[in-house]
Amino acid sequence: MTEKRAPIVVKPGTVGLDDLARVLEGASVVLDPSFWPRVDAAAEIVARAARADAPVYGINTGFGKLASKRIPPDQTALLQRNLIVSHCCGVGAATPEPIVRLMMALKIISLGRGASGVRREVIEQLQAMLARRVSPLVPQQGSVGASGDLAPLAHMTAVMIGEGQAIVDGKIVSGREALAAAGLPPLTLGPKEGLALINGTQFSTAYAVSGVLRAFRLARAALVTGALSVDAAMASTAPFRPEIQALRGHSGQIAAAAALMALLEGSDIRLSHLEGDERVQDPYCLRCQPQVAGAALDLIVQAARTLIVEANAVTDNPLVLVETGEIVSGGNFHAEPVAFAADTIALALSEIGAISERRIATLVDPALNFGLPPFLTPDPGINSGFMIAEVTAAALYAENKQRAAACSIDSTPTSANQEDHVSMAAHAARRLSDMADNLAAILGIEFLVAAQGITLRAPHATSAPLVAVIAALREQVAPLGADRYMAGDLAKAAAMIEADALPAAALAVLSTDPFPTLA
Repeated sequence: MTEKRAPIVVKPGTVGLDDLARVLEGASVVLDPSFWPRVDAAAEIVARAARADAPVYGINTGFGKLASKRIPPDQTALLQRNLIVSHCCGVGAATPEPIVRLMMALKIISLGRGASGVRREVIEQLQAMLARRVSPLVPQQGSVGASGDLAPLAHMTAVMIGEGQAIVDGKIVSGREALAAAGLPPLTLGPKEGLALINGTQFSTAYAVSGVLRAFRLARAALVTGALSVDAAMASTAPFRPEIQALRGHSGQIAAAAALMALLEGSDIRLSHLEGDERVQDPYCLRCQPQVAGAALDLIVQAARTLIVEANAVTDNPLVLVETGEIVSGGNFHAEPVAFAADTIALALSEIGAISERRIATLVDPALNFGLPPFLTPDPGINSGFMIAEVTAAALYAENKQRAAACSIDSTPTSANQEDHVSMAAHAARRLSDMADNLAAILGIEFLVAAQGITLRAPHATSAPLVAVIAALREQVAPLGADRYMAGDLAKAAAMIEADALPAAALAVLSTDPFPTLA
């Protein structure tokens, strides 16, 4: 049950996407010790406020619409406990464990800024749970991204105090049993600590961070499958020339075109039809790849910048200003930045899939694929080839198109109209997982179709990087001859796309770390 790898030492305000990616892969985190004095100072300010007579929201008052109700000092612990269990109203399937662990890590980072007023014991409990693989069972549905991700974070916090449910070694157990198995006592929450734990955007941000990381990997894979399709279609590489991209100036477009040119450099297929090819221009799905893929890359990078800031942010309420000793109410829990970022990522995922599906359709259509057999089968008629694989890609793209509708423009007032404008960030971010799954499958189908098309161009061969890509695919999936059961082929190709398992010869020409950091 103990974490084998050394934990990541996090310095709130400087945590980057590479650190968060490692958490998704299983790493735990601990707060840099230099932040403890500020944490302690903020906690002392809250403790003094709890002993004083003046009402301070969430410390000696009720919550939300009940903020006018005063709570006596001897009921502070009960107030915080009741806050947590009353907010455990999540429904639906359990959130995947990597997302839950990232949510916990993000909460450590936020509390570690020393503006939330929690004792160090709260942060230490989260650190120990991460290290000892105690993963709270967090239902996926129930947050509108308003006063934070209240229900999901309450389910996380419930386990910290010995309530709720957790997943330990793949089994669902009570929170108290999970802590006991890890050798941890339940935490008794002090003034404001329950509120600090459930206010915040960490559930939405964890899903969005996972989404942006997957989106970048898939965008990079789409450049490889797109290059394969160019050669399978015997299309021109002239539209990828750097002079064209420079005249427009978008950095994503410039990078995408450069990657496509490098991937196709030295292709014998391209050289074989430089003379005698009467086509003047290729379809947009081939010719406009830099413009579409590049725009998607720019959106992904923009969303990544927002999410890096959010991952390092203090997003609960009220906040403790250590320098002045004040406790002030604000609205940092409102998840609008996360909702906007998630909507942006959804647009990128949808459009990458849209243009990939059109390339697949072009390659299986004998009216468009410049001399290849219908549906890329050597014996059409008795065989259907990739006919229905293309239909599957169309179905998956249609799903993604529907899911790409903006969530952030929807707002349902809640909590007796106290929370009268909400972000809907939670499901904006959560839907990215399904969209990424669909996109990986679409790109897997393009991988199979384009590789088949290039195989049918023999004796002409593609470029060296793309030869290596096809060779890696052929270790998993043989070329299609007579019709066969295809679902397994699609699953294997999608898994290669999702795992970023393309050969080094292809990856060497692609940018591997375009994301900004806060260093």
